[in-house]
Amino acid sequence: MLTSLSIKNYALIDTLHVDFNEGLSIITGETGAGKSILLGGLSLILGKRADLNSLKDTTQKCIIEAVFNISDYKLKSLFKTEDFDYESQTIIRREILPSGKSRAFVNDSPVNLSSLQVLGARLIDIHSQHQTLELTSNEFQFQVIDALAKHEDVLQHYKDTLKTYKTLQKELKELLTFQAEAIKEHDYNSFLLNELVEANLVDGELETLEEEYETLNNIEAIKEKLDEAHHLLSDEEVGALSTLTALKNAFQKLSGFSSKYEDLFNRINSSLIEMDDIFSDVSTLQDNLEIDPDRLQTVDSKLKMLHNLMQKHVASNISELIRIKNELEEKVSVTENLEDTIHKKQLEIDSKTSELNTISKTINKKRTEVIPKLKEQLESILAGLGMPNAQFKIEMNHSDTFFANGKDELSFLFSANKGGHFNELKKAASGGELSRIMLAIKSVLSKYIKLPTIMFDEIDTGVSGEISNKMGDIMLQMSKTMQVFSITHLPQVAAKGHSHFKVYKEDVNNVTQTNLIKLKHDERIVEIAQMLGGMEMSSSAIAHAKELLN
Repeated sequence: MLTSLSIKNYALIDTLHVDFNEGLSIITGETGAGKSILLGGLSLILGKRADLNSLKDTTQKCIIEAVFNISDYKLKSLFKTEDFDYESQTIIRREILPSGKSRAFVNDSPVNLSSLQVLGARLIDIHSQHQTLELTSNEFQFQVIDALAKHEDVLQHYKDTLKTYKTLQKELKELLTFQAEAIKEHDYNSFLLNELVEANLVDGELETLEEEYETLNNIEAIKEKLDEAHHLLSDEEVGALSTLTALKNAFQKLSGFSSKYEDLFNRINSSLIEMDDIFSDVSTLQDNLEIDPDRLQTVDSKLKMLHNLMQKHVASNISELIRIKNELEEKVSVTENLEDTIHKKQLEIDSKTSELNTISKTINKKRTEVIPKLKEQLESILAGLGMPNAQFKIEMNHSDTFFANGKDELSFLFSANKGGHFNELKKAASGGELSRIMLAIKSVLSKYIKLPTIMFDEIDTGVSGEISNKMGDIMLQMSKTMQVFSITHLPQVAAKGHSHFKVYKEDVNNVTQTNLIKLKHDERIVEIAQMLGGMEMSSSAIAHAKELLN
């Protein structure tokens, strides 16, 4: 419940703080006194978008703060979902800065407006003339029936399944679109893939082939230089090996005379060993060197093919060609297996369709069962509100379409007069009748679900006398299980309240301000007497006011 409200620098309000109690709270005041300002400020707490024009002093920020006792609302899971800090005494604050920016806080933690709106809807239900018009919408009518059916879990199961069903349908549509495009590209992709597969690509092969090509293409020059090297190394008279051998023998004799000669001997001997290895390698290269025109042609052809493929696929090496080949394999494979994927996706959709049909039948059954009860209670309440001939014809038809809340199509018809024709609410009921119907519905709902604090904004407009008295009784009855506010111009309703607040304007330093005060018993008598007879109160008006309060 709402325990307190503080408003600073908002519209005609300079500073205001008021505490509220349980039960039925009445708010009265002359037309234009600022009741709409109060509701506007409260709407900001519930997540309504802020307007810079709301600032009384545009150089100062506007602050609106409300305290709620939420210990009985079972809101911990909601706080966890929205990542709010849970407190049984929760404080919501809105700030509108002179720059036009707006900030919202729940228990001093900043929150976004969408999350605040989710929380606000669970804290206060502000019933306005606009909401009375919602009564004529199928969406609201379904909400009423579903509240009585008490099948929130089943509805949520349906909504979750429907979400999955729609996701699967979207995926199937994308698959079919992809298939149509893929078929066009399949043959071309297959051709490109076959080219790359036949190329038998090996990472690093290009460099190996290019080296082999250079060898085969220059084999005569290589043979000539190898023969020359062989001669320079092995010639008996001037060959490097003969010369080094003679040098080694000379220093071998000198090595015994001094360590200096021995070091040179060792170095010469190492050089001779290395030169001998070089000679062996040159001989091996000579033996392995073979003129092979066929191999040269094969290597040349393979290189040309690889370079053509690299040019075609804009690749700089074999590794990139292998990557492109793998991508093409995946595309071709996906296309070839697409029919199977589509079939599996359709089976999933068929399964969800069957599940949705089963759940929707359960929803339809529960709704159908509570409709007679709803009809009976509404007609009974309306009879007491001066509409003895009011009748409802509420019919539920199971359709073939999956709607957001099931497969039902609702016909919610009304007749205000005996023997009258049934018609849609917006055509069959006047404004005053709609207000009474809405009050009756709220009264019924309060028996089945724990409504948040509810605020009726002149729901008694268009009624008077005994009917207004009955409407007050209904709100009083509702206040036994919830906190109820009623903004009213009717003394009969005002007298029902456990608490009575007055909205009024006053001029302070030539500036008009709106204030809200809680009236004491004697002040209530005066207020109700003025509502009965005007500012010039008669003794009969005062007596009547006392009678109403008693």
